[in-house]
Amino acid sequence: MDPITDIFRTMHVTAFGQHRLEATAPWGLIQEGRTEEVTASGKKISPTDLAHFAMLSRGNCWLSVEGIPEPIPLTGGDCILLARGTAFVLRDSLRTRPKKSFREVAARDGSNVAHYGGGGAPTTIVCGSLSFNRASLKPITQLLPSFILIKADQAHTLALHTTMQALASEMAEQAPGSEVVATRLGEVLFIQTLRAHIASGPERNKGWLRAIFDSQMGTALSAIHESVKTPWTVESLAAAAGMSRSAFAARFKELLGQTPLEYVTEWRMQKAMQLLEQRDKKLIDVARSVGYESDAAFSKAFKRVVGANPGEYLKRGI
Repeated sequence: MDPITDIFRTMHVTAFGQHRLEATAPWGLIQEGRTEEVTASGKKISPTDLAHFAMLSRGNCWLSVEGIPEPIPLTGGDCILLARGTAFVLRDSLRTRPKKSFREVAARDGSNVAHYGGGGAPTTIVCGSLSFNRASLKPITQLLPSFILIKADQAHTLALHTTMQALASEMAEQAPGSEVVATRLGEVLFIQTLRAHIASGPERNKGWLRAIFDSQMGTALSAIHESVKTPWTVESLAAAAGMSRSAFAARFKELLGQTPLEYVTEWRMQKAMQLLEQRDKKLIDVARSVGYESDAAFSKAFKRVVGANPGEYLKRGI
């Protein structure tokens, strides 16, 4: 199985806080890197569970990203995705000092449109956030680089821009069901942004994405995702990759930041959480589906990785 397909089938992506920002010069907004976000239902989400996305549909502005020394000019059609609580600033000019946060100027009173600025040259930005359920496990947190920029003139971006335009339209219309449609479009947008990033060149990929497109590591990862319940060992995965045990283990740790068996165990628990939430399987059946012959061994591994045993996990809605 394609590991990226397996990731998206297993993890649920939720888009929220989507709105259209109508900004007029001078304007400048900041997104703190460690602020607490709240969904429409009032659920608090930690910054590590989030990605923020934005696309300029009109005008120009400057983007400053934490950890990137030079500001980045953005023009109409450019799309950005920032993950894991990365701090950033958007503003009309490098001379403008940001005075408010995105939260302070968010749309109010059921509207999907926010207005901010001094009345000068207009800029329109479609923006929002994405959350990933159970995002504390490494396979999903390694999926995204901290920052993705998709330029409007890049190849492979037609579908991305079509989705963005549809999303902007939904937020402007306020038609029945707009919130549901916008949420689904936000999920599609995330996948298309990732696709466009991958297509932009392998040299841009890091961590998990780089490993996926490495011929040897990618073969091993595909084998894991194809059959998570196989009793994998470092030796058997190295054989699948066509490498020696020591070379494979070192390369895997270098690219993914964890050992091969840590990855296997964490992805087994991710699949197990999906199965447990369906509530139609016995614990032993879930255990066997992810490679454990006893529910005791499975429960022990589950608690070590997730921080709660399966029963506690379901009760708490972790």
